[in-house]
Amino acid sequence: MKTKRDNIAEYILYLWQIEDYLRAFPEQAKATPELSELNEMMHREGIMDGGHLQLAVNALNELEELHRSLLDEDALYRAAIIRLQPSLNLLKAKTDRPTMSDIEACLILLYQIMLLRLQHKEISPETGSVQQQATQVLQFLSKTYSLTPTLP
Repeated sequence: MKTKRDNIAEYILYLWQIEDYLRAFPEQAKATPELSELNEMMHREGIMDGGHLQLAVNALNELEELHRSLLDEDALYRAAIIRLQPSLNLLKAKTDRPTMSDIEACLILLYQIMLLRLQHKEISPETGSVQQQATQVLQFLSKTYSLTPTLP
């Protein structure tokens, strides 16, 4: 598993995947020490039916904080977000949380595409293009996060 410092976006997606796995297959909770620990955390945090581990929420908050600072500091990053904005707005409008952050929307997009691929469902060229843009944004954020010494 990549650590949060190695690639924070992959870390968040990994935690979401484990949450879904433990909800779907609770009998596997003791399969490994890591699964057992995460399962216990999910029970303590009361998210066995939905929601995300505080670890994932905190990591997402850190990524969003970095995103906000880069919007002010990096013109190329800002341009990438502006290009992606119409697609993110469409995605948000289709959810029950249309005010979610752009970064959370990017992560949800990638997670949903991963689920579609696991089901062997076709991904349209338009969706593939948006996936590529969202991936580039998250890669840039993750790389910047890994190089930022003041972050945990």
